[in-house]
Amino acid sequence: MSTRQWTAADIPDQTGRTVVVTGANSGLGIETARALAGRGAHVIMTARSEAKGRAAAEDIRAGFPRANLEVRTLDLEDLDSVAAFADKLTVDRGRLDLLINNAGVMAPPRSLSPQGHERQFATNHLGHFALTGRLMGLLEAGRDPRVVTVSSLAHGHGRIHFEDLTGERRYSSIAFYGQSKFANAVFGLELDRRLRAAGSPVRSLLAHPGFSATRLAANGMNAPMRLVTRLIMPFVTQSQADGALPQLRAAVDPGAQGGQYYGPSGKKERKGHPVVVDTIPEAKDPETGTRLWTLSEELTGVRFALAAA
Repeated sequence: MSTRQWTAADIPDQTGRTVVVTGANSGLGIETARALAGRGAHVIMTARSEAKGRAAAEDIRAGFPRANLEVRTLDLEDLDSVAAFADKLTVDRGRLDLLINNAGVMAPPRSLSPQGHERQFATNHLGHFALTGRLMGLLEAGRDPRVVTVSSLAHGHGRIHFEDLTGERRYSSIAFYGQSKFANAVFGLELDRRLRAAGSPVRSLLAHPGFSATRLAANGMNAPMRLVTRLIMPFVTQSQADGALPQLRAAVDPGAQGGQYYGPSGKKERKGHPVVVDTIPEAKDPETGTRLWTLSEELTGVRFALAAA
């Protein structure tokens, strides 16, 4: 059995493939876009701010002058923005080969989305659920089409607060972050079940970055939490580029299978090279998957044209 470690050098030629990376202006998203563009993919970088998206694209072009990049605005917190993005992409493109559901927010003070959903659940889960559903037609026309949904180690401490989804009765920013990341894991696995049942060519995979030195936590936390995070990060995290490797492997490894979850190989999956890891057992429960799927359809108004698992 080979013990060779998978790195970005193992990414196959991506020429001719069209990719959407959400949250591609910073963190894991920009590293994912950089790696795929560097191997020839046409990368559609989404960002809430067009200016930040264009700055990220220029950063990538500094290293890859011929990078085939396109910047489009998308605010996953707002389901109207998701619909507008998907509608325009469907008009502009005949197919999509890869969707990486990467964008996210972490531990902000409680607030609600334009549609009235808790912000983290809206951005991290509902927006990606709706985006995936609206782009499924393009994906099914793609070449080796895949959906990679980025979860987190925090999914292991999460659950769906079905009785209080918005945190109106009781809110903890960290607990509701865990809820959103648990939802990512449940969604990715339920999508895999439904894709298989439908005989779809699309594969659904999951990934998590371990502890990675991105700005995600700092962007959402209050000032004291940001300071603590900034002090401890250099000692417990790996680089953004290394943190992106699990989602890159899920996206491009020819041997990757639908339903697999990639994360770092090291102790407690905090750091290391990307390997197949496992979600917590609760994320695999088909009843939870069906319940979350039905709820997500109701809250987003998006229904996938797939058979039930």
